[in-house]
Amino acid sequence: MMDALFSAWSTSRPLRLSDKLWRIHWPVLLTACLLAGIGTATLYSVSGGSFQPWAERHTLRFLVMLGIVVAMATVRLEVWMKLAYPAYLAALAMLALVPFAGSEALGAKRWIDIGPISFQPSELMKLALVAALARFYFQLPPEKIGKPQYVLAPLVLIGVPVFLTMQQPDLGSACLFVALGLALMFLAGVPLRYFALGGLITIASLPVIWSGMHDYQKRRVEVFINPGMDPLGSGYHITQSKIALGAGGVAGKGFMQGTQSQLDFVPEKHTDFIASIIGEEWGFKGMLVLIAIYALLILMMMIMAQRCENRFARLAIAGSATTFFLYVFFNLAMVTGLVPVVGIPLPLVSYGGTSMTTLMIGLGLAMSAYVHGRAAGR
Repeated sequence: MMDALFSAWSTSRPLRLSDKLWRIHWPVLLTACLLAGIGTATLYSVSGGSFQPWAERHTLRFLVMLGIVVAMATVRLEVWMKLAYPAYLAALAMLALVPFAGSEALGAKRWIDIGPISFQPSELMKLALVAALARFYFQLPPEKIGKPQYVLAPLVLIGVPVFLTMQQPDLGSACLFVALGLALMFLAGVPLRYFALGGLITIASLPVIWSGMHDYQKRRVEVFINPGMDPLGSGYHITQSKIALGAGGVAGKGFMQGTQSQLDFVPEKHTDFIASIIGEEWGFKGMLVLIAIYALLILMMMIMAQRCENRFARLAIAGSATTFFLYVFFNLAMVTGLVPVVGIPLPLVSYGGTSMTTLMIGLGLAMSAYVHGRAAGR
């Protein structure tokens, strides 16, 4: 079946390397460079005016991954389609391995160490889930999308990694899997009645979900509802984050002038709570600029998706754009206290190798889809 679906490419004129490079959506990559630059500057600031230990590594990682994105853009789209299911199964196997061979930090097993390299399989799973769902809907005839059995199959693809991730436990990644998977199902054309039914089932299941949560997760929800109940314990992160954001005011205190960051009051200031530092140093205006840059990136990627004739290409690009949106939404909602602390980084700005690798490979997949997806349709 796959060979038949790929036949459209075999009859089209192969693109030369120069054609592929010309077709790359360079404004998207330039916007990504701008975000990474903001990350480097902020990491330099929180290090007290030093490129060590975070800013230099962040920059080098991004430059390496930027080269990989360009290289991925030159690879024919069917290569990624053929790798979609094997990549999903490999990521699933790594997730299943975490409880047994993962390294523990802060009371949770989320990382796998291979020599000097440490990575989170849950981050890689987000990319694999996008590719797997895109391939599933590429192969599925449009008239079957709304049939119950074909709605159940992608729910299984989403549900298995959610279950495995909750065993670590990693509530943030589990929420992202659900949101990302449902968003792709919606974009693929699944009827709204299924989402309404799922919402009712979720509401009815809240007591069961609560009873299955770990004590520290329940504590985070309780602190989210009432941050003052434990200001020096579970509520410390969000309390200090709000202080930093409030201290920034409208225009901010200035580069490297934030007391919350320079005096180490904000925990995880180089990763999950880096937005608090940006808010303190550059104020409300700076945060608006940051959000506008993300909005521009996501909007350009959604326009890229609309220009593709190939369904896998459209969903792959839209999935990558949705991943960026969800990261930004949950991170900014977390640092402002709108959702409980769930440990989700700010894309391309926060320090972190696995999250940057996942997002940039997703961007590379999107570029490949854009370069090649307009040459063949389905």
